[in-house]
Amino acid sequence: MKFALFLGNRGFFPEQLIAQARKEITEVLQRLGIEVLCSPLDMTRYGAVETYAEGRAYAKFLEAHKGEYDGVVLALPNFGDENGASEGLRDCGVPIYILAYPDELDKMDFSLRRDAFCGKFSIMDVFHQYQIPFTAWIPHALHPTSPVFAEHMRQFAAVCRIVKGMKRFRIGGIGARPTLFKTIRFDETTLQKYGVTTEVFDNSDLLIRMNKIASDDPELKAKMQRFRDYSNFSVVPESSLETLSRISVAIDRLVEEYELDGIGLRCWSDLQLTAKISPCVILSELNDRGIVAACEMDVCNAMAMHALNLASQEPAACLDWNNNYGDDPDKCILFHCGSIPQKLMTEKGNVIPHKMFAKGLGEACSHGANVGFIKAMDFSFVSTMTADGKLFYYSGEGKFTGEPLGEGFFGCGGSAYVPDLQKKLNVIGYAGYRHHVSVTPGLWTKAIDEAFLHYLNYNKTEL
Repeated sequence: MKFALFLGNRGFFPEQLIAQARKEITEVLQRLGIEVLCSPLDMTRYGAVETYAEGRAYAKFLEAHKGEYDGVVLALPNFGDENGASEGLRDCGVPIYILAYPDELDKMDFSLRRDAFCGKFSIMDVFHQYQIPFTAWIPHALHPTSPVFAEHMRQFAAVCRIVKGMKRFRIGGIGARPTLFKTIRFDETTLQKYGVTTEVFDNSDLLIRMNKIASDDPELKAKMQRFRDYSNFSVVPESSLETLSRISVAIDRLVEEYELDGIGLRCWSDLQLTAKISPCVILSELNDRGIVAACEMDVCNAMAMHALNLASQEPAACLDWNNNYGDDPDKCILFHCGSIPQKLMTEKGNVIPHKMFAKGLGEACSHGANVGFIKAMDFSFVSTMTADGKLFYYSGEGKFTGEPLGEGFFGCGGSAYVPDLQKKLNVIGYAGYRHHVSVTPGLWTKAIDEAFLHYLNYNKTEL
């Protein structure tokens, strides 16, 4: 990540604090692995921005470096000037984090008193008037050497990744939704209003592409080896492994050709009837590579997965709110048949016939479920939906506990602890969300909510 540093100033406050702030903030960000873009010291008085003219100079500086920076840290070593700040940043096009230096009780004489606590309100007020989106987290005043600031920067970097990755992106919907599942309906035109383009393909398109792949195609051979290394295929016939690999190569080529950021796939039951496989492990492997892939053609959860992937920089998974966990009201089992990425599992999975489809269609046409267990970890969860021309979402955090799921549990799942779970599930159900929820490792709801609410204008359902 690379952040542009904006230093505010107001002339009758102590200007000597500005150089110190530039040095402190630069050093802290660099220690966090974040590059810093600073305007030249001689571009404005004290290397800070106060007047309209200085704001315009800073805006031209950013324009000259467009595309080089992911966010802006607007720092107030003293009160700062809201007019120069709004002029300098109104067209910066990236998230803006506002940092107000705290005053110290033994340094309150006029030569050292900052008043940035107050100045931050002026910046926020005028930014609100100008409709310049910004980030201002608790506490109101914060020194950059505080561990809290370091955590803010970790979350703000995630905000910048989410906003950059989701202002404009493309999701491929492969196949119609499963006929029985009205639960994953979505409105393409609503998604487009929020910058989400959907490219829709019939499963027959996928099958045609698959059948055109020659047996000696190097990509096919490489994919077969990739799958052998990725999971345990010891009970899978070679012909089924080849078919799974053909479909995977065909999807890879669709993703590349249409520049897709993720997909939702109709995973049953036509692929079982035509190609004689279940595509769970294909989705698992895609997700493990960071190409989000939701099963059951759930485009809205593919979108949620994309956000989580951008936040955590780790794989995401689409799961079912599936089972209670004994009598514990704050635990449940989150599960899916086998699309969970390997990096989220306790160990390498086992690819077997899909038990649900084997029961109705026979084992010969259902190889491909990648089964195992989700590892113990903190996780964040998100789900999105369209309704009445708007995009809605909910978010939260929990913990996979690693507790056993019972003898003979099918698929890939984990026991999940979510505080006040029963209330949350009730809200989710009344609001009309899907039975799916997307997860990723780590605690990222601060960044998710900030990006979705203040920069992308999604509508939040409070759980």
